[in-house]
Amino acid sequence: MQTHLEEVVRMTKIVVVSAGLSVPSSSRMLADQLSGSAARALAEFGDQPEVQTIELRDWAVEIANNFVTGFASPRLAETIDAVVNADALVVVSPVFSASYSGLLKSFFDVIEPKALDGMPVLIGGTGGSARHSLMLDHALRPLFSYLRARVIPTAVYAATEDWGAGDGGSQLEARITQAGRELAALVVATPRRTGQAAEESLPFEQLLANLQSR
Repeated sequence: MQTHLEEVVRMTKIVVVSAGLSVPSSSRMLADQLSGSAARALAEFGDQPEVQTIELRDWAVEIANNFVTGFASPRLAETIDAVVNADALVVVSPVFSASYSGLLKSFFDVIEPKALDGMPVLIGGTGGSARHSLMLDHALRPLFSYLRARVIPTAVYAATEDWGAGDGGSQLEARITQAGRELAALVVATPRRTGQAAEESLPFEQLLANLQSR
């Protein structure tokens, strides 16, 4: 017999896609902080979040083979399924030549374009200089707009100096917190995907305001 608590707790799957190439990478560091912020905010809404992280460097050869053969390997197909069946995505890429990673683009190119329709997405980027932050709004956001995903207003960019203990670090932390709250509010306001029953919920703006007032 289910208890009332078991009936109201909503399981929420966040899938993180990190396009960092080094080990460890600043993209993975930022991705972990963003997903952690979103998970904490979802817990405040009463959800039970689960986070799965995909490091694209581990899939580079299989992504390339998918382009050549037209078929995904069973392992890559399982990873793609995790992405398209998520309740939300956190996507972080390093900056390359004023744009996002080619590996990131290749990965989303092998996903059916309509598979991410309505998907809540938080985008982030990393680079050596703050001047590269425009990549998020001029390159990465349009990619997910084309895929008809729902990208939250706050994108988070982390330059090298942002990882320190000074003003840059505190500003980065504040943006991470804000982005996590926005993603959580959008997830709660979005009807369940992948054949799950739609739920009535408050508008995104009201949910976000309620969370920020706590």
